[in-house]
Amino acid sequence: MAEPYVPPPSDAPRKTIVPLTLGQPFVWLRKGAADLLAHPGIAAFYGVAFCTMAVVLTAVFRAKPEYTMSIASGCLLLGPFLAMGLYEVSRRRELGVAPALGASVTCWDRHLGSMGLLVLVLVVLELLWGRASLVVFAVFFNTGMPSTTGVLEAVFNPQNWEFVAAYAVVGGAFAMLVFATAVVSIPMILDRDTDAISAAITSLEVVFHNTGVMVLWGLLLTTLVVLAMLLPWSLGLLVVGPWLGHASWHAYRGVVQWPGDVTVAPSN
Repeated sequence: MAEPYVPPPSDAPRKTIVPLTLGQPFVWLRKGAADLLAHPGIAAFYGVAFCTMAVVLTAVFRAKPEYTMSIASGCLLLGPFLAMGLYEVSRRRELGVAPALGASVTCWDRHLGSMGLLVLVLVVLELLWGRASLVVFAVFFNTGMPSTTGVLEAVFNPQNWEFVAAYAVVGGAFAMLVFATAVVSIPMILDRDTDAISAAITSLEVVFHNTGVMVLWGLLLTTLVVLAMLLPWSLGLLVVGPWLGHASWHAYRGVVQWPGDVTVAPSN
């Protein structure tokens, strides 16, 4: 009888997931701010892009709320490519290479296959998230499938606390899944030119091994974005968007280590 085939060991470099402390997210924010201040012109370009996306999304929600999910999907398609440009600026600074706007805008073209697959996964998760939210609404109400405005009116009505609790649990679960899939996967694709599946698995491993710290990181990201969008025309995103993009690169570099890396886990 023939012996079963045993694949040879992988020659790929082995990553190390670094244990984190609760102070690390604030280190990433500080380093992200340093990147932003070092290249304010590049940051302004991306800030305008993020702010424009928010303004368009808000305008569509007010005028045609039924198209909000479609526009949000479009933003989810574009957002990772914009974020990768900011990661490229931080990566170049780390290597001692002068960042350039042109190089940051086109850095994704060498990773189009991996980025396309990852973005497709994120869009599918968002669509499932939206459908699950509508199902929760339909379970609690007999008015049929609601518009976006109807959902928000129900969410902010304190008399519907049971619905709000169920809606928050479902939304929180999908939000955590999207965050866990993407938190370090895109900068890893840029840094290691890896495939989307390996990057997503690594991202999930990071959240699994440092759950408390990554939950804090997600809360900080969400809070800063919400505060930025509370300003008129979401003008806070002009600064907060690029800042968090740079900080996310440092989050990846701080938690995923590769053989030969000069930088070991950053100190508080």
